[in-house]
Amino acid sequence: MLYKKVDRINEELSTIGIGCWNFGGEWDRPDEKAAEEIVATAVGRGVNLFDVAPIYGKYHAEEVLGRALAQGGLRQKVMVATKGGLPIAANGSVANNLSYNSLMEEVEGSLRRLRTDCVDIYQLHWPDPSTPLEETARALEGLKQQGKIRYIGLSNFSKQQAETMMELVGVDTQQSLYNMLERNTDRYHGIPLTYKTEIDVLPAVRKHGQAFFPYSPLFQGLLAGRFTRGRTFSAQDVRNANPKLTQDTFESYRQCAEKIQAVADSLGHPVSELALNWLRQKPEVTSIIA
Repeated sequence: MLYKKVDRINEELSTIGIGCWNFGGEWDRPDEKAAEEIVATAVGRGVNLFDVAPIYGKYHAEEVLGRALAQGGLRQKVMVATKGGLPIAANGSVANNLSYNSLMEEVEGSLRRLRTDCVDIYQLHWPDPSTPLEETARALEGLKQQGKIRYIGLSNFSKQQAETMMELVGVDTQQSLYNMLERNTDRYHGIPLTYKTEIDVLPAVRKHGQAFFPYSPLFQGLLAGRFTRGRTFSAQDVRNANPKLTQDTFESYRQCAEKIQAVADSLGHPVSELALNWLRQKPEVTSIIA
C-alpha cells in the first residue's frame, strides 16, 4: 500500500480508502458478512481510511462499519471519516441542516453507531444555505474541544463557502466528486454542484495543505467495467437516482468508458486500476474513496 502525508493531518493516509455507502443496503446485493470481510481484508492490506455517513442506508452503513471494526479489534488501526448535516427526520425525510443543535445531536448518534468515542474526520456532507457558517463553525469547534472529533472536513462546498469556513475554523480535508469522466462536472445524482473540482478544489487543498478525498472514483461502477455494455443494476439500486447512468447521457459516458477499457486492455490491467491510478498520481489526491 502507498501512503500520502499532508500538512494538516498528522497521520499518513493510505492512497486507497474504502467508501462504505454500499454497506447500507441501498446498492444491489447487500451482504453484511461481505462488508465485514471487506473491512478486515482492507485493513490487512494497509488501508487505513474508511469513509461513511449516517445517510447511507439511513444509519445502517455506520452500524455495519462500527461492528466490523469492533469485532476485528481494528478501530485503533484506522481513520474513520463520517459526515453530518443531513439529519433524518422521524418520518424518514432528509434535509440539509448544519445548525449547532443538529450537529451536536448527529455526532452523538454517529459515535454510538460506530462504537467509538471520537470521529477522526468529521465532514460537512453538503452546504446548508439556511444556517450561517459562523454557527456551524461554532459547533465544530465545540466538538473538537470536547474531544469528539479530531479533524474537520468539507464535502461539496463551493470555493467561496470553503474560503469563508476556513476563516472561521481550521479545515483539514475536502471531498468532492472526481473521476476520469467527471472532472469539473456540474451535477451529481441530479443535484447541482457549486464547485469545479480541478478548477476550484485541487488548487485550494494544495494551497492549504489539506487532504483531498475524491468520491465516486469509478463512476459508480462504470469505470470498474461493470456495465459498459449496458446497465446491470436492479430497479431498487440507488444508482437509479443518477441521471448520468439512466438517461440519454449514459450512452456517451458508456462510449468513453469503452475507450478507457481498451487502453487498460492494451496495458494488461483491469480498467479499475487505470481509473484509480489516474487519480492516485495526482499530488493533490490523498486517499481515494473507492
